[in-house]
Amino acid sequence: GLCGGFNTNIVRLARQRIEQLLRAGKTVKIITVGRKGRDQLKRQYGKFFVEAFDFMGVRQIGFGNAAPIGAKVLRMFEAGEFDVATMIYSRFKSVIAQIPTAQQLIPAAIDTDAAVSAYNYEPDEGEILSDLLPRNVTVQIFRATLENVAGEMGAKMTAMDNATRNAGDLINALTIQMNRTRQAKITTELIEIISGASAL
Repeated sequence: GLCGGFNTNIVRLARQRIEQLLRAGKTVKIITVGRKGRDQLKRQYGKFFVEAFDFMGVRQIGFGNAAPIGAKVLRMFEAGEFDVATMIYSRFKSVIAQIPTAQQLIPAAIDTDAAVSAYNYEPDEGEILSDLLPRNVTVQIFRATLENVAGEMGAKMTAMDNATRNAGDLINALTIQMNRTRQAKITTELIEIISGASAL
């Protein structure tokens, strides 16, 4: 499986999937993408780790960042090291909603309802598929990575928006308190002046 992202719900989903596979007597191999997923899974499932990809210091995620991950997954599949690869990531729905998602990456899910075309392909279908399927794996990994990044940015935006709103509320409350204190001081000074004048 692959795991990446900001949301702890992704890690929860990954743990559920790992435990489900282990109970079924399956061999589990984990590739993590990103530091947080790796750190949260390593203590309990470190012995199942194959590789951990980290984008620390990468300013903008590009297709080139997903290519080594796709290549690693495909090499492992071609070597017979696994029969099913599931990618677990945070699907971006909106700035405030990201959905933990488990998507089967290999073998690719094929739409059996799709109409079969009567076209002849040049080169033949096998050659086309042998080129397109590896690309599809990398594209799916890239897409999931982008959705994770979008979700992380959304979570940061929401946190910053809340912090700005809270700071504004605090400024308003302190301004009111300062004005009341100043008003009380002015009132006290006026009373002292009036009292002093009356004493004369």
